[in-house]
Amino acid sequence: MASTEGLVPITRIFLASYYDKYPFTPLSDDVSRLTSEIRSITSDLLKDSPPSSQDESLLLKEAEGESPHKIDENMWKNREHMEEIIFLLHESRCPLPLQDDSELSAVFNSMRDKFQKTLNVLQDFQAVNSDRVFNTVMTYMPQDFRGTLIRQQRERSERNKQAEVDMLVSSGGSIRDQYSLLWRQQMDRRRQLAQLGSATGVYKTLVKYLVGVPQVLLDFIRQINDDNGPMEEQRQRYGPSLYSLTEMVLLIRLFISLAWGRFEAKKITRDQVAVMEQAVDVYTYEFRRFITFISEVFANSPFFISAEAAGALEARNNDYKEINVPAGKTHEVSLSVESVNSYIAWDFSLIQGKINMDIGFSVECTDPTGKKTLILPYRRYESDQGNFSTCVSGNYKLIWDNSYSAFFKKVLRYKVDCIPPVVEPVLSAGEMEE
Repeated sequence: MASTEGLVPITRIFLASYYDKYPFTPLSDDVSRLTSEIRSITSDLLKDSPPSSQDESLLLKEAEGESPHKIDENMWKNREHMEEIIFLLHESRCPLPLQDDSELSAVFNSMRDKFQKTLNVLQDFQAVNSDRVFNTVMTYMPQDFRGTLIRQQRERSERNKQAEVDMLVSSGGSIRDQYSLLWRQQMDRRRQLAQLGSATGVYKTLVKYLVGVPQVLLDFIRQINDDNGPMEEQRQRYGPSLYSLTEMVLLIRLFISLAWGRFEAKKITRDQVAVMEQAVDVYTYEFRRFITFISEVFANSPFFISAEAAGALEARNNDYKEINVPAGKTHEVSLSVESVNSYIAWDFSLIQGKINMDIGFSVECTDPTGKKTLILPYRRYESDQGNFSTCVSGNYKLIWDNSYSAFFKKVLRYKVDCIPPVVEPVLSAGEMEE
């Protein structure tokens, strides 16, 4: 049993520092381009033929909404859409004229194979990550009969959950129904953990002393998945890329579903197939790249850190401010500098949502005569750190500009320092002689 002495659960500030070491290379521009093209094609298919079934209506409503916010829910959604696409691309599901076209049939088979390989990668990732979390937690549990009981209980619970899924499938449940059940089961697991971590009174004492669960572990499982808990940092850092992929695969599925359902009235064109083929290539490549990346991030991320490290990170972040810069507005910080060679430094970043954003930034100086000088030319950033030494006294203004945005506010987190020059003390003649 690993010791938890002196440890505290990971914090959001710690994860921000940890994720700085793991920047994700942005998705290819082809993702947004092809997503827009497929959305346009699906709109054309719906112009003369609105949704004709509940499944189409639900799928269209989903496509018009936003992707889920939680990382794991997005993973399940991608998995669901891939299974649906594999089902639709099966030769028996394609319209008969397409089945008879050997060239198109080969293209669809290739698409199906790519989705199947990508689905396998996602399934392996979910299984490995689930085992990693459980095994890591178990290292802090008593290594005796109690640990064995917990493992047996988990195995029994997972068998029961799988039996639920098997029963649903055997009774004719759809893929959508299966994934609705799988997500409910995932939420049940999370709820049970949260209830365990929030246990109070006698139950908490029993959990802690009779079962042997360390308090720090209870604290960890209680807070880890809170909407504003540590994982929110993960969602803001890596969520936007995953949200884009979720949207893309959903639209690929919608396009295939509509194209098959309306084939007699509006046959799919070679150009549309070419767009779909390119979209499948880009999606499957980018999704596998994201899974490979996030697997490494998760594999190296600890659950607990020392209290000293947590305190140091908190102290280091205490000077940061967080403000909203409305669309069409600016935010300014003015610094009155009396001495040349003062040191002005800044560090800022935008708290990203589902759409990656930037903000204009510049620095200017107004000297005592009223003359303005541009110190740092205007440029748009997602984040930036910088500094300079002042050449004149005066008023220095740091400007964050969101005036070009018509709709989106920006959540800005920043810190600004102005450090006066260090002046060596003047020594007297007596002190110099000493």
